[in-house]
Amino acid sequence: MFRKTPGLHPDMVMTAFEVGESEKVFDLLLVDEAHRLNQRANESSGVQNRKFREITETLFGSDDTSKTQLDWIKARSRHQIVLVDAAQSVRPADVPSELLEELVGSARAGGRLYPLMSQMRVAAGDDYVGYVRRMLGGGHTSAFVLGEAVHPQDFEGYDFRMFDSVAAMQAAVRARDVEVGLSRLLAGHAWEWKSRGDRAAFDIEIDGVQLRWNSTQTDWIASPGSLEEVGSIHTVQGYDLNYAGVIIGRDLRYDPVAGQLFVDRGSYFDTKGKENNRQLGVVYSDEDLLRFVRNVYAVLLTRGIRGTYVFVQDEGLGEYLGRFIPRFGF
Repeated sequence: MFRKTPGLHPDMVMTAFEVGESEKVFDLLLVDEAHRLNQRANESSGVQNRKFREITETLFGSDDTSKTQLDWIKARSRHQIVLVDAAQSVRPADVPSELLEELVGSARAGGRLYPLMSQMRVAAGDDYVGYVRRMLGGGHTSAFVLGEAVHPQDFEGYDFRMFDSVAAMQAAVRARDVEVGLSRLLAGHAWEWKSRGDRAAFDIEIDGVQLRWNSTQTDWIASPGSLEEVGSIHTVQGYDLNYAGVIIGRDLRYDPVAGQLFVDRGSYFDTKGKENNRQLGVVYSDEDLLRFVRNVYAVLLTRGIRGTYVFVQDEGLGEYLGRFIPRFGF
């Protein structure tokens, strides 16, 4: 977009590391997905760990581990427009929710907070995103949090349904892709990424259906073969699909006795998604991990413009979500 728009240039789109390393002080930085900015943590490579330290030392005179990438942005710009949604934070390395609350509180106190009251991605209307978050326990409505009996909500003009078979859901996604394109399977990190080291291996095997994770991280949705693969949160956050088929694995489960969702740590295979923060001395509890896993699935369930299909592995969770999502064929 920036390459093709007069007056704009691709160099205007920067990562947080590029902002931190720049010698410029910008008049204005517009920060999208600010909840995915990093605090000090173990980065994905030794190079980035070194850069994090060096940038912090350059900007603040010492290696202050309390400084985050948001602090870099403030130091390198006179003004900022920050788009933030704490409910889309999906890894422990993301800036902590307390910091985001302070950011929002400061903007509110200064009369600079502008809540976005509508969404233009999902054709189900403005209620859909809130419905999904409450369904996953992110709200305060007792019928959602405690799992009391409710009837699935109908979103006119939107195809929202649960499948009892992953094969049937895969067939439906393929059919929608033939009709309108941009229809893909997505899943939480409830399976090891075996195909990363062995291209012949399958990662996800459910009831005889064998699937592989996305073979590329870059623009996976438009890549050849993506219709036969499964996209992770890190390939689809920020993207739009016409139809999303979401596989919810055993990382997220439901206890019908307690009436609560819980996380199965042993079934969650995103290493960075459950890594303790040694730099800051932070150990993440199962409750912390549950928040990230809930957020992952809330994001996946809101990628589809025209429809969202759901398959759930855990029997208890399937029964619980069946109170909110119409079942295919019923």
